[in-house]
Amino acid sequence: MDQGCCRNKQNYFLTYPTLLVALLSWQLLCSQQTEKHYLSGLDKDTTVEWDFFCSSGMKSGEWSKIPVPSCWELQGFGHYNYGHDEFENRVNEHGLYKHEFSVPSDWKGKEIKLVFEGVMTDAEAKINGKSVGPIHQGAFYEFKYSITNLINFKKPNLLEVKVNKASANESINHAERKADFWIFGGIFRPVYLEAFPQNHIERVAIDAKADGSIEADVFVSSKKARKLNLNLYDRNGPLSQELAVLSLTKEEGKWNIISNASSIKPWNPEKPQLYVLRFDLLDQNDKLLHSVEQRIGFRTVEVREADGIYVNGQKIKFKGVNRHSFYPSSGRTTSKELSIEHVKMMKDMNMNAVRMSHYPPDVHFLEVCDSLGLFVIDEVCTWHSPVLDTKVGEKIVMETVTRDVNHPSILLWANGNETGWNTDLDDDYAIWDIQKREVIHPWNVFDKTNTLHYFRYHALATDGPNRDKILFPTEFLHGLYDGGHGAGLEDYWNKMWNMPLSAGGFLWDFADEAVVRTDKNGILDTDGNHAADGIVGPYGEKEGSYYTIRKIWSPIQIQDRFIREGFDGVFRIENRFHYTNLNECSITAKWIQFSGPKEATENRVIAEEQISLPEVAPGFYGSIQVELPNNWKSANALQLIATNPEGLEIASWTFNAQHPEKLNASLLSYSNEAELSLSENQESITVKAKDLTYTFSASTGILKEVKKGEQLIPLSNGPIILDQNDKIIDFKTIAFEDSIQIKVTFEMKDKSPAWASYKELSSDQILWTIHKNGLLDLEVQFKGKRIVKGFKGITFSYPESEVAGKKWLGNGPYRVWRNRMKGPELGVWENDYNNTITGESGFEYPEFKGYFSNLFWMKVKGRNENGFTVYCHSKDIFMRMLTPDSPKDDRKQLKINHPEGDISFVLNIPPIGTKFQYPETMGPQGNPENYFGNIDDPLVISLSFRF
Repeated sequence: MDQGCCRNKQNYFLTYPTLLVALLSWQLLCSQQTEKHYLSGLDKDTTVEWDFFCSSGMKSGEWSKIPVPSCWELQGFGHYNYGHDEFENRVNEHGLYKHEFSVPSDWKGKEIKLVFEGVMTDAEAKINGKSVGPIHQGAFYEFKYSITNLINFKKPNLLEVKVNKASANESINHAERKADFWIFGGIFRPVYLEAFPQNHIERVAIDAKADGSIEADVFVSSKKARKLNLNLYDRNGPLSQELAVLSLTKEEGKWNIISNASSIKPWNPEKPQLYVLRFDLLDQNDKLLHSVEQRIGFRTVEVREADGIYVNGQKIKFKGVNRHSFYPSSGRTTSKELSIEHVKMMKDMNMNAVRMSHYPPDVHFLEVCDSLGLFVIDEVCTWHSPVLDTKVGEKIVMETVTRDVNHPSILLWANGNETGWNTDLDDDYAIWDIQKREVIHPWNVFDKTNTLHYFRYHALATDGPNRDKILFPTEFLHGLYDGGHGAGLEDYWNKMWNMPLSAGGFLWDFADEAVVRTDKNGILDTDGNHAADGIVGPYGEKEGSYYTIRKIWSPIQIQDRFIREGFDGVFRIENRFHYTNLNECSITAKWIQFSGPKEATENRVIAEEQISLPEVAPGFYGSIQVELPNNWKSANALQLIATNPEGLEIASWTFNAQHPEKLNASLLSYSNEAELSLSENQESITVKAKDLTYTFSASTGILKEVKKGEQLIPLSNGPIILDQNDKIIDFKTIAFEDSIQIKVTFEMKDKSPAWASYKELSSDQILWTIHKNGLLDLEVQFKGKRIVKGFKGITFSYPESEVAGKKWLGNGPYRVWRNRMKGPELGVWENDYNNTITGESGFEYPEFKGYFSNLFWMKVKGRNENGFTVYCHSKDIFMRMLTPDSPKDDRKQLKINHPEGDISFVLNIPPIGTKFQYPETMGPQGNPENYFGNIDDPLVISLSFRF
């Protein structure tokens, strides 16, 4: 039994002389509050078994047990369907539920209600064989029935519920059952009883403004009620203040009350201050009839035409994401713990907003958004056209708004999704919403807003007829597989942040909606490309874009700097918070020396300091000074870690402080303790050094084979110079006292003036150097090109079947694309081989294969002790590790042209597109052309191999 009683008992236990009076007052208050008794469990993790019968499909045709709440498919009943399935091929199974329950005897004389928080889809209920009321239609909405006259107090009661998976209302089927998401059946949210005193408050709707003013509609039908008292409490603390009733207006069934609270702290997502407002309903003798408590936040929302969205007078930009209520093993049945986990991940990505897609969420998700701090767009469920019938739509809007009206996190209502709007319902929200929040049409220009979906980058020119509308896409940068989300975001966000009429936007979407198929041996199924859209995997696995978004949307931005000889330690810093001054945050600076490929030790911090940030208001710039310790030039990198006022990390930046050639010099030794031998024939050049045997092609200089003793090291067929087919004009083998060199020179075809004075370097060149101790050096020189469209670099073969893992110093641990560079950071990283196809299979992150930036060294772990270590002495080199497998749906926008070979070292990498866009339409970073500039000196890739 959940008594729903006093918010904080200790508030009523005072000093000894008043103890008895206080105790009696507390008991009276508790007796006059709403009581709640759950018939089901609370969530996916705490269920109650009911009797269940499924009409068709899995485990159908006989009575058994089912946990409630749940989606019956996930419990092995019925049929799985995705919204895009052919409608005529679906089976409209129905489920029958039975559950016995008892009611406390002290509920006699109270009004009792039966509450369903969500049932998919049409629900018909009976108590003790009698109907509780009309069939409810619509899956995602809370509904209730008065059952006082149907209850037995002397014996158990029988609740029976019939649930039809498809609705008898065709407009609901189009809205909920043909949409682009998984569709389920069942009582998927909690079921409970509520008991009220006969004279009670039905519900309250509150408008609590940032200035402390309060207006509330209190819905009362009691004939005895005469008066209302208001008390405001801190969220978890003692009585804050008794509020004077400044105005009380009564009409049939509803009282309107106006009051004012002093010295309150407004709610915002950076400082989500909450209070509890208690309403005491009194009779003419001041006797307490009923007491209701409602958690609130004080905040003011304004959508100012041709200007922007303001919260508490501050213009805001949504850094948002779309989110389904979903968990792989329980479908739409979730939990408060899952809501907390999801909101914490959103906050960790520096998001400040979430759009409910495409239906109202669980109550606990909104409660978590209130308490942890996220702006919310709340949405009713529609899907394209036809639109909801007006009659059922009016009911759905009423159920949505009356349930959610008091959440301070909700800023806007969405009247459906993507042309699914019944415009007759636009005015209905204001009927139930005392705050009169604005209504939007996601995907459309409507009223003051433009919520255009999936537009190309050039649409941000906003040079059309709607340039005076507030622009915030409620879906953009579709995250199918590895596209979108982080890819393209920096280009879009740099523009959107500086546009006066941009109010940010919402990425599509939060998590891959992969469901456990109980009919297919428990596989995770995303229905092909329909539900593989997440920033995180189905169980919250973090994909690469997670960290890209985190960096780009960081409310503290630190300018990029290159640490060179004259570095002065000064960084420009920008405050992109809306409500927080930078002096409330802090930065830790660490000068780091990295461990080497043979070391198991952690990186060494050679100096560390805490930096107090200057007073910089939101939207302004300042600077910080990093102290330069005496030994700073011996550091490999400088790391800056920013934390918010709660001490949580916002973002970190790691700046390379040492050229790769200098860093690697300390890791390599060219000792002369061994002998070199050279042998040549028409096909091969063989060099032996220590226990290593190298075989090169005598015509091309390509490495054909490496052996260590009798062990084959399968690195071969390189370096192939990518996108180059020039013929060889010179080939030399040169023996020195301590090394042997193989030099290959290619014909020069590019006669550009930039190369006219570099006759000795007028062509591509490969230079191998084999040292006595077995170290193998490689230097490849390239002609400089102003514009590069293909790949500039070199590649080798190394069978994927032989790769067990890698350890490297470079940016990581996540791979990059040209238009998704931010997120990975410089460090020593390590991971075992995996063949994850992002969003489709594996769900193991970070992915092993792909492009990794800023390489210093890499240790390739072979499956048969046949790996090697390569040291990269050139700066800004990308390492390509194998070729990522493409999804089965290898659509053209996401198709990547990778270099030949298996392991490559390149100067440029490709971008990636989205489900709806080619990368070149997503901003400058998505263009396939790379401008290298007119370079006087040759481009060089310099490597050393240790086998």
